[in-house]
Amino acid sequence: MTASAFDISSQWLFSVQALQDTPTEFSTQKELYDRARGVEFLYRLGSSLQLPTSAMFTAATWFHRFYMRFSMEDYHRQHVAAACIFLATKTEECGRKLRDVARVYCAKVTSTEVTSISQDSKIVDEAQADILATEEALLEALCFDFVVSSPHSELLDLFEAHGDDIELQEYAWSLAHDSYRTPVCILYPPKIIAAACYVLAQRVQDGQNSPSLDARISSPAPSASLPTPPSHKPASPETSRFAICYFGFSESEVASLAGL
Repeated sequence: MTASAFDISSQWLFSVQALQDTPTEFSTQKELYDRARGVEFLYRLGSSLQLPTSAMFTAATWFHRFYMRFSMEDYHRQHVAAACIFLATKTEECGRKLRDVARVYCAKVTSTEVTSISQDSKIVDEAQADILATEEALLEALCFDFVVSSPHSELLDLFEAHGDDIELQEYAWSLAHDSYRTPVCILYPPKIIAAACYVLAQRVQDGQNSPSLDARISSPAPSASLPTPPSHKPASPETSRFAICYFGFSESEVASLAGL
């Protein structure tokens, strides 16, 4: 891919056009589908290894970054997912032995119990070699830049500032979690994604007759910056607008939020 495909302000935020011009040769639709499958495998691998969610979010971000610079035809999504998980166990201070990651990987790929796979198994040796080889390519793709910010930390600050109920928080948190099945983490900054999850969570909570997303984003700003008591919360579009005011988005950022 040529440098002109990356018309962005940050090396890790890409344009939609860049996403359509990745090194992967098959269709964008298939690539997005395989990205989602890869992140789902990554989540299952991380959960079986009992990793903190923050480590899995970091690994998922690396997964999407990797495929902006390497092809899916050359590196299988499961190998990349495992390499991202293994690297995350080292950078996120939740270390796991390579052998253990390889065993769990083999269990997931073969749909068997981990306990049925011997530590000395040949397939574990092969998986271990594949993970290490893919990790080398991953380090090259990342340029040894391991810093990742997630929308979840932004959501936590937003919840604290507005005093939202548990149901809304769970909806927004779940949306942020699922967002990694798409490449939005390499298209938008974490604050934009957090605000989008917050606004969508408000709409889900309000149900079928809730105001449109446009109405929520364009509604007047809250009259006060302090949290509103639960029994006197303003209409949902106004609380949705709170996220935009809280983050101090510019007009162009609001437009990005609407597009997301």
